[in-house]
Amino acid sequence: MSVLWYKQSAEMKACYYQTFNFAKKLLDEKIAGEETNKLPKAVVVDVDETMLDNSPYEVELINTGIAYTSESWKAWTDKASAKALPGSLDFVKYAESKGVEVFYISNRKLNEVESTMKNLKNIGFPYADKKHILFKDQTSDKTERRANVSENYEIILLIGDNLRDFDELFKNRETNNGFDIVEENKEAFGDKFLILPNPMYGEWGKR
Repeated sequence: MSVLWYKQSAEMKACYYQTFNFAKKLLDEKIAGEETNKLPKAVVVDVDETMLDNSPYEVELINTGIAYTSESWKAWTDKASAKALPGSLDFVKYAESKGVEVFYISNRKLNEVESTMKNLKNIGFPYADKKHILFKDQTSDKTERRANVSENYEIILLIGDNLRDFDELFKNRETNNGFDIVEENKEAFGDKFLILPNPMYGEWGKR
C-alpha cells in the first residue's frame, strides 16, 4: 500500500507541490531578511525521494519478491533513469535564479556519483556537479558534509524525506520512536526544515 500510495495517489503529488511551493516562499523571505551573515546562501537537499523518484525500484522488488540489496540498488542507480519528483526541478531552478546554490547531500555511495550526476543533468537539474554532490564515504551521518558546506555558505533551508537529512540528533528512535525529539524541535519545521512524505522506507521501519 505504501508504494501504491507513492506511485498512484494525487495526494502524494499535492504534498510535493505544496512543500516546494512553500520552499520558494521561505527562500524569498530568508534572502530578503535582515543581513546577518555575509556568506553566500545555500539550500541543502537530499536526493532519493526528495529530488529523484525511486519508486520503480520498489515496484521491482515487490514484483520479484527479492529484498533490497546494495547490488540491486546500484544496478538501479546505474540506469540514471529516475524521474524528478513533482516541484523539485522547478524549485532548484528557482533557487539558482535567486543566486542561491543547491547542494545534494545524499547517502548514495561515492561510486554512484557519476550515474547520479548523469541522471540529474539529463533531467535539467542545476548544480549537478562534483562540487555540489556530497555522497557517503565512511558514514551515513551527514553532519560533516553539512559542516563542509557551512564553511563557505549560510545554509538557509534543508529539504529531505528523513529527519536525519536535517540533523543527526534525530537519529535516536529508541525512545518513543523519536517523537519527543521532533516535539522539542517543532519550531524548525516550516522554518529551516521541510520534510517530504516517504511511506516506502526510512528510519521508522528499522525497529
